[in-house]
Amino acid sequence: MVETDKMFAGSVPENYDRYMVPLIFEPYAADLARRAASLSPRAVLETAAGTGVVARALAPKLASDAIYVATDLSQPMLDYAASRQPPDGRIRWRQANALELPFADASFDVVCCQFGAMFFPDRVAGYREARRVLKPGGHFLFSVWDRIEENILADEVMNALAQMFPDDPPRFMARTPHGYHDTALIRSDVEAAGFSRVSIETKAEQSRAPSPRFAALAYCQGTPVRDEIEARQPGKLDAATDHAEAAIARRHGRGAVAAKIQAHVIVATI
Repeated sequence: MVETDKMFAGSVPENYDRYMVPLIFEPYAADLARRAASLSPRAVLETAAGTGVVARALAPKLASDAIYVATDLSQPMLDYAASRQPPDGRIRWRQANALELPFADASFDVVCCQFGAMFFPDRVAGYREARRVLKPGGHFLFSVWDRIEENILADEVMNALAQMFPDDPPRFMARTPHGYHDTALIRSDVEAAGFSRVSIETKAEQSRAPSPRFAALAYCQGTPVRDEIEARQPGKLDAATDHAEAAIARRHGRGAVAAKIQAHVIVATI
């Protein structure tokens, strides 16, 4: 992962939440929220909370006296998440590095992280921090994307951009969001962090967009792919988005789009 892969600032948080969240994140947020709520936690920590899609799904399922601490490395993402969350005194928003959590040992019943572990520069250290702040018997729930070829629209957009920039194709999606998909490696990393029980479920869902344009905007302007495009040819962001839209339309038509997405959901217990 390169440093720019962690840049979620400027217009990216708003575009990310407007396009990426309904396109690929909402089905898995609902699933993670259901899993976490079934454990009846009184204290929940979320790392890499992004624009708050998990918080919006999970908070209504928690007890009235529960505490929910939502953290993210990016303050702009966290600010946007807080602005989207209905008023709720149980939720605390805090900028924090998942590898150096500012919380005492054994503070939480559940730690959850949706599609954030791929960005950790040291994943074992991140998992070890999750374990440190969990109470005895606590659970760490997180998800990561499967390989890009199993995530159809992301693959199509990256292939389209590779045609437009053949000498230096943007690689963010394959490199980082879809770059940590080996389940044997994931299991090994989680066990190395000290978790005794680890289950991994590979879960397919449907990515849905009202149009090819919506999907192209999501990937080209709602992620750091935007920075990759602009670094290669300033002023070509709209043209690149048009090119990605045309590629999606050729395969899926000009109307509503539905395509496979796939991720691994991991539940680890102390």
